[in-house]
Amino acid sequence: EVQLAESGGGLVQAGGSLTLSCTASGITFVDYAIGWVRQAPGKEREGVSCIHSTTDGTYYADSVEGRFTITRDHAKNTVYLHMNSLTPDDTAVYFCVADEMVWGSSLLWDYWGKGTLVTVSS
Repeated sequence: EVQLAESGGGLVQAGGSLTLSCTASGITFVDYAIGWVRQAPGKEREGVSCIHSTTDGTYYADSVEGRFTITRDHAKNTVYLHMNSLTPDDTAVYFCVADEMVWGSSLLWDYWGKGTLVTVSS
């Protein structure tokens, strides 16, 4: 069974930082791109960032470019999303996603975690 377990969400003030973690099990980690998709209240889901399975190449949405950094630790089967200079617009549920083929802003990821809530207060 594939599981993507997110952690690290919480409440932070605007301008602050937070790091989300996603630990994967049930997949061959090196074969999968891992990403983050977020959904803000009343808004559509948005592909935020992802990291390639083998090259560690990265993608960032324009809305987070320069503020968020995605990294992966193959030894721990874990991907991290380091979020800096947070604004209230970053408030959302953040889902960890995984797929062998999907990339970038696509929402067609095969596997989804349950999500972790990030709330940025003004």
